[in-house]
Amino acid sequence: MEQIRSAMEAHLDQVADLVQKLSADFRSGLGPALDNFIGFFHAIDWKEPWLMGLVGLHFLLLVIAILSRKNLNFQMLLFLTALAGVYLAERFNGFLGQNWKSFASQNYFDSNGVFLSVLWSGPLLVIAILILINTLFSLCHLIVKWKRAELRHRARLSQNKQD
Repeated sequence: MEQIRSAMEAHLDQVADLVQKLSADFRSGLGPALDNFIGFFHAIDWKEPWLMGLVGLHFLLLVIAILSRKNLNFQMLLFLTALAGVYLAERFNGFLGQNWKSFASQNYFDSNGVFLSVLWSGPLLVIAILILINTLFSLCHLIVKWKRAELRHRARLSQNKQD
């Protein structure tokens, strides 16, 4: 019994060491990425009116998506609109990159579209995913409702045959 216990403890020590090494590697790999991400958000002047409007627009779309969760037709319209916004992001980036002096203090719109991807497409994709999840839950509820009605109908038919 003592040999089993010591073997288990040795095994648990090996697993703990492995987990520590993996988490240290994971943290060391995430460090530069996190620093770049934080640096990205610190480089943005969040007091610019158009950025506040953009954040407000995304917040408004999120609230509309949450409040209209029972209206699936409107949700599909909102879903398709959000995806159309993501699709048109490259064109927006080109247009805004050419005209940034008229509304921004610095040129945020690089040729790769990182800024617009993070601040335009990212929130739209999150809203679209929330709408998609809501739609899947609604469809599951509808399938359960339909199946219950089918079972009630079959029960009535079998009861009528017995009478």
